[in-house]
Amino acid sequence: MFDVTVLGSANLDLVVRTERHPSPGETVLGDDFAEYPGGKGLNQAVAAARAGASASFVGAIGTDDAGRTLRSVAEIEGIDLSQLVDRDNVPTGRALITVDHHGENSIVVVPGANATVVTPASISALVVLCQLEVPLNAVTNAFRAGRARGSTTILNPAPAIQLPVELLRLCDIVVPNEHEVGLLGGVEALFDAGVATVVTTRGEQGIEIHTAAGEQHQIPAPHVPVVDTTGAGDTFCGALSARLAHGASMIDAAEWAVAASALAVGLPGAIPSIPDAGATLQFLDELSF
Repeated sequence: MFDVTVLGSANLDLVVRTERHPSPGETVLGDDFAEYPGGKGLNQAVAAARAGASASFVGAIGTDDAGRTLRSVAEIEGIDLSQLVDRDNVPTGRALITVDHHGENSIVVVPGANATVVTPASISALVVLCQLEVPLNAVTNAFRAGRARGSTTILNPAPAIQLPVELLRLCDIVVPNEHEVGLLGGVEALFDAGVATVVTTRGEQGIEIHTAAGEQHQIPAPHVPVVDTTGAGDTFCGALSARLAHGASMIDAAEWAVAASALAVGLPGAIPSIPDAGATLQFLDELSF
């Protein structure tokens, strides 16, 4: 049994840095361009692995150079890829990312092979983590398969869409950002649908934890220089899943994840910026939540 199984997207990120984001119809000059491995699913699997979890990844890539690059990155991280499928005649997913001088990003995702992801016959993991850059039925089936084996199910509802109650009642934990929680109807609406815990990430304002039992907790974000926020939320989700799989309490796991995501905004790119367990632990020792 794995600590964490992530079902989700794998993309090649095409990143342009510019002074500011263009307005509709406007052209601006970029300062720099780079290609990075990414995709919310792969980002989260790498974050879980670097936080010390045994991780597996369920996804789909094309048989192109981008797909080979992403597979190689995951292999280096020690992630199990037995359920990562190669698709002929379908391109690997791409994300077109603009990052301004404040580190804020704007992203357009082209799903490609991610639109063909299906759930394997069985999933065996302490935690099953999903997002919404792959077909919704694959996410629902993954959580159903995980629940059948006693997994904790965690949904990062990004990009946010209206979700059926059938899916939400399979979620133990939902991790939206401050915009996504509003699009989902708010914390109480998620509880009404059957979610047990909602962890709302609020960027530089930290996170809020709410439980259906009425418990609330806030964890502030450390003040750090921001270079690029791309992948910070994915780092949080992957690290949170890893720590919960290792038996940490929700508060302790969330504090670890906040520290990891704070480190992630200090470097460009999604996967290149994700810290390992040693760096996160050292940073935690310097903090006092």
